[in-house]
Amino acid sequence: MTLVSNLINGISLGSVYAIIALGYTMVYGIAKMLNFAHGDVIMIGAYTCFCAVAYVNLPPILGILLAMIVCTVLGVIIEGLAYRPLRKSSSLTVLITAIGVSYFLQNAALLIWGSAPKTFSSVVPFDSISLFDGQLIITPESIVTVLACVVIMVGLTLFTKKSKMGKAMRAVSEDKDAAELMGINVNTTISMTFAIGSALAAIAGVLLCSAYPVLIPTTGAMPGIKAFTAAVFGGIGSIPGAMIGGILLGIIEIFARSYISSDLADAIVFAVLIIVLLVKPTGLLGKKITEKV
Repeated sequence: MTLVSNLINGISLGSVYAIIALGYTMVYGIAKMLNFAHGDVIMIGAYTCFCAVAYVNLPPILGILLAMIVCTVLGVIIEGLAYRPLRKSSSLTVLITAIGVSYFLQNAALLIWGSAPKTFSSVVPFDSISLFDGQLIITPESIVTVLACVVIMVGLTLFTKKSKMGKAMRAVSEDKDAAELMGINVNTTISMTFAIGSALAAIAGVLLCSAYPVLIPTTGAMPGIKAFTAAVFGGIGSIPGAMIGGILLGIIEIFARSYISSDLADAIVFAVLIIVLLVKPTGLLGKKITEKV
């Protein structure tokens, strides 16, 4: 039963990575930039939900909705103030700016909430499921996280393929200038992409802290890096690839902690990524793009 338990835990953790990776892959796929402040938006979402539930006594569902609203607005503000003026700048300039925004959010959280760890209460109001006379226990957080990941992935896929805004996002992803000539508002489309990605970050932050209930200003830093790894692993720019990459990464991490070494688990995760990129540089589901010069 240990094997099955580790597999369930790996899928649950991987689902959180997948939800975060979906935000990364949408922003990169459409805006062609890496938003390394995404992990800190996760932290802001978790703190918002924590304050709403612990201090204002709101129901958990309202705390989650408030976190999504706050992170959505924050994502749009970050895009408008920090990234939009750099639309024509080099990738290195945007990358440095993203790192700067990340440090700003972390230090702002330190000033507002302090560095002392906060105990995050689970927002899932169900009991664990015990199977095989208690040999296998499935936590409600695991079930909700996996279901949320599947629903979000399916919803985003349908949104990008069927909705008018989704088609605009795909057009901007292919060619910003051509999309603008066709009457698409590129700035609005990219802002919507950041809004969706930031709302997903809020959900991921709440689910992550429900499963691992310690909240500090750097809560989203390492999960954010691993989720970026998952996005690259699955093929950055691919929505199904982000989900597959996240779940595989979570399984690899949990099995490495259980059967090899908890100290080497992170190194093993990144080593697997390096091997995959050496064999298939575009990731598992990524497509090779040929550019004419």
